[in-house]
Amino acid sequence: MAESVVPVIDIAPFLAGGAEDKARVVAEVGAACRDIGFLVISGHGVPDTETRELQRVARAFFDLPHWEKLRVKMPPDRYRGFMAVGNEDVAYSMDEAEKAPDWRESFVTGPSNHAYDEYHYGPDGWRFFAANLWPDNPPEMRQLWQAYYLQMERLAGDLMRIFALALGLDEHFFADKIDKHITNFTTCYYPPQLTPPEKNQLRCGPHSDYGSLTIVTSDTPVGGLQVRGKDGAWSDVPCIPGTFTVNLGDLMAEWTNDRWRSTLHRVVNPPRTEADSTRLSLLFFHQPNYDAVIECLPTCSDAAHPPRYERITSGAHVARKVDLSRQPLLDKARA
Repeated sequence: MAESVVPVIDIAPFLAGGAEDKARVVAEVGAACRDIGFLVISGHGVPDTETRELQRVARAFFDLPHWEKLRVKMPPDRYRGFMAVGNEDVAYSMDEAEKAPDWRESFVTGPSNHAYDEYHYGPDGWRFFAANLWPDNPPEMRQLWQAYYLQMERLAGDLMRIFALALGLDEHFFADKIDKHITNFTTCYYPPQLTPPEKNQLRCGPHSDYGSLTIVTSDTPVGGLQVRGKDGAWSDVPCIPGTFTVNLGDLMAEWTNDRWRSTLHRVVNPPRTEADSTRLSLLFFHQPNYDAVIECLPTCSDAAHPPRYERITSGAHVARKVDLSRQPLLDKARA
């Protein structure tokens, strides 16, 4: 396994420092986005106690009997609720339908602190702001999830300000494109692999993410996150307590005309000697407003590098990807 190519960056100087401190962080983040599309951040301002408590309650949910989790089973018509092992395969979103489904369970929620109006619940917005499905147990789950969502929303906004400056834009360039964002917050549980996985089956197969950025934290390095470098070698992403991993998605790569990278990554299986191990990951898939137009940013093209992608809205972009990843679930619903 190659040495990690993912840098660890303290963003606290950007959040609280002067002009020189901010410029240093911006330069470090910009280099990471160009080189690998992944970074690990510290100094983010999210209390570690909140993260650990949410992880504890999340494990309590996934430890419930299967029948009880199915009370909030994800319906075919919206991306909310519980998905069992075998109901999602991110390789489908890359047209790789021959791979075994991912070895994980997940629970998906979306935004909840928004107005009940035409924008959010009209014909264009309803699928992105569909009501969340909340289990009765654990009873504190809903409150913890909503509080953590707000923490991630704030952190994603801070990162987008850093991104704007790193791209030579006004610090607040993205503000009106993410003020009604359609971010999904997904909690993934990777259960024990007491039965050996199928050929080529991983906890989560190689894929790139869909949106602007993803914020991730996990509670164990065993069977962990890996990223593929420019040389094709897989490298472990550092798992450091109190930090978050941040990676760019396909939308950001298109927005920047591939100046920044959306990199393939995966979650590998644990060694057979640790097949009874489990892993819990919290993933905030930040996605701009559904009507935000994604087209080459003004600083990312020139005569030698014309725009590579057609204009598309954020909503159309993510809907296409999510629908493909859920194909196993949709196939079961039609059977």
